[in-house]
Amino acid sequence: MLQPPHQPLQVAAVPAQRTPAREDEAGPWHSEAVCRRDEAGLFFAPSKEPTAARLAREEAAKRVCARCPVMVACREHALMQPEPYGVWGGLTAAERRVALARRRRRDIELTAAAPAERIAAAG
Repeated sequence: MLQPPHQPLQVAAVPAQRTPAREDEAGPWHSEAVCRRDEAGLFFAPSKEPTAARLAREEAAKRVCARCPVMVACREHALMQPEPYGVWGGLTAAERRVALARRRRRDIELTAAAPAERIAAAG
């Protein structure tokens, strides 16, 4: 009986620590970002980082973001991509998920309200 050929072992992809986007990928704002070199490794978590260390690192990253002249553009980039890892524009990945959920909910509410407003204006 013939045996099927062995399939190579599939290993789940582990997200690599992202390198900052080049200017042509992220727009001109990136060249002005305070974090563009991130020598301290503040913006992306090492694997198996303990919770206390993660919280301290994220707070340090947010302090860097707070003084960055392109924080708003960076945040919008991370929300529009959306960036799944790291601190971007002063928000952690979890905070960005909450912000995106709020934005989607607001968009749904505005879309639902628009027909009612048109009917009221026409009536």
